[in-house]
Amino acid sequence: MRSLQQVQHWPVRNAAAAVVTADSVDSIGDTERVFALASVTKPLVAYATLVAVEEGAVELDQPAGPPGSTVRHLLAHTSGVAFATPEILAEPGARRIYSSAGFELLADFLTEQTGIEFPQYLREAVFEPLGMTSATLHGSAGHAGSASLADLTLFAQELLTPQLISEQTSTEATSVQFPDRNGILPGYGSQRPNDWGLGFEIRDGKTPHWTGTANSARTYGHFGQSGTFLWVDPEIGVATIALSDENFGDWARTAWPKFSDSVIAETHNTQ
Repeated sequence: MRSLQQVQHWPVRNAAAAVVTADSVDSIGDTERVFALASVTKPLVAYATLVAVEEGAVELDQPAGPPGSTVRHLLAHTSGVAFATPEILAEPGARRIYSSAGFELLADFLTEQTGIEFPQYLREAVFEPLGMTSATLHGSAGHAGSASLADLTLFAQELLTPQLISEQTSTEATSVQFPDRNGILPGYGSQRPNDWGLGFEIRDGKTPHWTGTANSARTYGHFGQSGTFLWVDPEIGVATIALSDENFGDWARTAWPKFSDSVIAETHNTQ
């Protein structure tokens, strides 16, 4: 795909990217190189949690985290927990407070409920079934994952056509939870509302944003401060992944939306 050639001009040392549909994968760069995912770790952790829900190990509305909060609150960044510490800043459900610490609490809760250390549970629930051979979690469930483009391509295919969870669970996870909650989108400032699903950010009408202007409101995914992103646009059946070793900054704010718009235009022959 011509749009993938843009990645070669990004101000990064190493990068790899892929465009995925239900029946095709186009990529550029070293598909086997392992990159730090930063917060793109969160959708993987969320998916393992959804598998645990379907297995009956936990329930979405089961108490977890701060008093009054649930698994759903933690996944949707509405538990009231601060970004990097378990300090409680708000009542559960009151505000959208983006929280890596909340995902750490979630991982601890999964360990308690399943009797399996969370990195192992993540591996057995998601990585191994999908064949993600290089993917690992080596620290915080909020930001310490790593994986290759080949691995995340497999995950993107799962998101497009779920096999590990039901269609109903997938739809719930990628639909807005706790609507009309305002909050800060890291790197982009205040968003009103700041909509999220269960571990996935929902694009809706957010502006500015790291996806393209052509992405539908139903687009969901995540980006990471290590220079990584994954989005899925269910309106057009396309997923796009980009991994790099240059931290998110102004370069990404400019390059990523342009790249995403080019992908959408090319996959739908509108150029």
